[in-house]
Amino acid sequence: MFEAAWSGGAIPFDPVAWSAVAVAPVIGSFLGVVIRRLPAGEPIAWSRSRCDSCRAALTARDLVPLLSWLMARGRCRFCAAPIGWFYPAVELAALAVAVVAAVRDAGAAAWLDCVLGWWLLALGWIDARHWLLPDMLTLPLILAGLGVGLAIEPASAPAHAVAAAIGYLGFRGLAYAYRRLRGRDGLGAGDAKLLAAGGAWLGVGALPPVILIAALGGLLTALALRLAGVRLGAASAMPFGPFLALAIWLVWLFPGVLA
Repeated sequence: MFEAAWSGGAIPFDPVAWSAVAVAPVIGSFLGVVIRRLPAGEPIAWSRSRCDSCRAALTARDLVPLLSWLMARGRCRFCAAPIGWFYPAVELAALAVAVVAAVRDAGAAAWLDCVLGWWLLALGWIDARHWLLPDMLTLPLILAGLGVGLAIEPASAPAHAVAAAIGYLGFRGLAYAYRRLRGRDGLGAGDAKLLAAGGAWLGVGALPPVILIAALGGLLTALALRLAGVRLGAASAMPFGPFLALAIWLVWLFPGVLA
């Protein structure tokens, strides 16, 4: 596994790391577009943003992350329809990723933490909304993990490739066994590809803690839903991608603690 740069104690202000915090809301705004448009097969880069209600084309003043939403009080300035919390929520989540990365690491390492965190944020959010982990995001994430390994620690690159294969094949085997025993799907191919990405970034030794943390996150969420009055039965299901994405990022950030 690649070790994070921070080893404990206070981290001094690092302008390179905190520059990620400055651009994080903009990144979050882009991630919101990806989360909304990619599952629908809509163009991401070459299509104007429009109000969902009146379809008015939004200008630069309407697209300033967080600030435009606050100034408009969460409403479209053309038709006054509620805009909703989706975009500011993604922007705030991207900002939180950057703050944690800047506190955790310094320099280019903090930016690498952010890139992984933002990528996983998009995947987890898409899965939560659509029960989908798009190949367009999972497969490049696997390659990126292998590329980072080759760049940082070339000798470990083959081991990380093996970890990616183990992560994928392990989850596919588990999914097959579950389907044979229960007669229905339990884990999708997207989950297996996301765990393969975790193996590519973290190595084989990190796979058990990633799975454990993700499973605990799912169980705690199910418990919280039960306490909130949501009925869950034997056939109830939740997308596993958000928990898996969070677990991968936590193990990446804290390898000495969680793995």
